[in-house]
Amino acid sequence: MRDHWGNCVTHFDHDVESFIADYFGSGNRKCFLVAAAGFDPRSAIIPTLLSNALGDNLHALFVREERGETSDELLRQTADGNEEELRKVIPNSQVEPIAIFDPADNAPVGGNRLAAVLSAICLPEGVTDLVLDMSALSMGIAFPAARILVEIADRAEALNLHLMIASNPELDVSIVGEPGEKVQSVRGFAGNAGRESDLPKARIWLPQLAHRRRGALDRIRSSLTDLYKVCPILPFPARDPRRADFLIEEFGEEIREDWDVDPRDFMYVSERNPLDSFRSIEMLKKRYDNTMAKIYDPQLILSPVGSKVMAAGAMMAAIKYDLTVQYVEVLRYEIDESADKSPKMDIVHVWLGGPIYDGYGRQ
Repeated sequence: MRDHWGNCVTHFDHDVESFIADYFGSGNRKCFLVAAAGFDPRSAIIPTLLSNALGDNLHALFVREERGETSDELLRQTADGNEEELRKVIPNSQVEPIAIFDPADNAPVGGNRLAAVLSAICLPEGVTDLVLDMSALSMGIAFPAARILVEIADRAEALNLHLMIASNPELDVSIVGEPGEKVQSVRGFAGNAGRESDLPKARIWLPQLAHRRRGALDRIRSSLTDLYKVCPILPFPARDPRRADFLIEEFGEEIREDWDVDPRDFMYVSERNPLDSFRSIEMLKKRYDNTMAKIYDPQLILSPVGSKVMAAGAMMAAIKYDLTVQYVEVLRYEIDESADKSPKMDIVHVWLGGPIYDGYGRQ
């Protein structure tokens, strides 16, 4: 299953805009979009491009992530403005508020509530394409949404599934999240960690290093016992050629002392192409499966807390190989206005599934 994921059809930047105009603007496409209606300025980029091409043939579900009293008032006002704009851009849409935390005990429940909403939704009659826009969705929402949409596409006949992201690594750095206390698996990504095996487990943690994410990664590391190896994931090539160097410097103490990382175990993946992240994790899994066969039971644990593009590749690997994804839900966000931000958006499209791959791999 999903053997084509290592060689998906992809488009980048202006080619994405051309693809949307040509493919979705052909007149015979009907699309259902799942995206965010939050404070992130990237919220409207993909929906607007799709609306320009599809018009009334575009339907959407916008997720409004609610974090209760911890939400910043200015960010809430910004989200209100984005929501109003999105409703105008796509009239055939609904906005679904999703409470990320249970008010009774403050437990993270966003993924479960999102799953309930998506599982009950009725797709418009004649829909030909599903699109997940990860640009402004948190990991705790985007990953469960992706898994459910993959399952819907698998059950349907001739239904296309697309993943799209408007990415800006500098903007990611300026959005600062306060991590919660509880470390848990993303909904639907508990992996095979609890499976029965006569072999001793070799747990391999793959943390995606990102600026200002030390608190979250430290909490995740503290929750993981008996690790066999830590393989940090770094962005290279990246828009800033020295971003990986800066991250190694920022996480120096953890890398040298707490995580005991062997320099040969760093993983470098493209900040721009999610398939590079997917292929690198896939290759690592196959390598450990082969070298540890009948000696250890290797278990990869992913923590993609940074770039959405890199996280998308990790998500694909986790779905294909049933890997564990550990994270810490964010209590609240704030914007650091002093952080350097680049106005340039990198836009990515990955064609995850559909009739285009029928017969893939046949001789």
